[in-house]
Amino acid sequence: MKISEVMTAPPVCVTPDATLAEVAGQMAEHAVGSVLVVRDGALHGIVTDRDLAVRGMGGGLAPGTRVDAVMSPPAVTVDADDDLQAAYRTFRRTGVRRLPVLDASRVVGVLTVDDLLLDVFRRLTDLLGPVAWNVLQEAPAPIPRADGGGPVPS
Repeated sequence: MKISEVMTAPPVCVTPDATLAEVAGQMAEHAVGSVLVVRDGALHGIVTDRDLAVRGMGGGLAPGTRVDAVMSPPAVTVDADDDLQAAYRTFRRTGVRRLPVLDASRVVGVLTVDDLLLDVFRRLTDLLGPVAWNVLQEAPAPIPRADGGGPVPS
């Protein structure tokens, strides 16, 4: 399976001169925990809700401060056409929770650890669904009597 099949697209993006307040507003509006910092189609970095809290407000920065003051450059990325196993390896190697996804240097999405968990849950559901239906459709086995006689009457 390819990363592009599991990633969240389109990504929420801002320019490097966006303010911390604008970024927080974008995160709230789109219900995301990170925003990509992009200028002229090129990825400059990523800013997370933690960056806003720790480096921004925790660092005493004003809401009007530019986002490039708290973003993490350069962002670790993966390619949209990469196999999902490449993403697992990148997450393990880097310890990050979000990866910008590129297609020929163009930002096309974001892959999060949550996206991988949802994919695992979908696969388990696909695997276990037929088994669960078989179990539900079978009549329960009779309960044997303690005295060795026939089944316990209902």
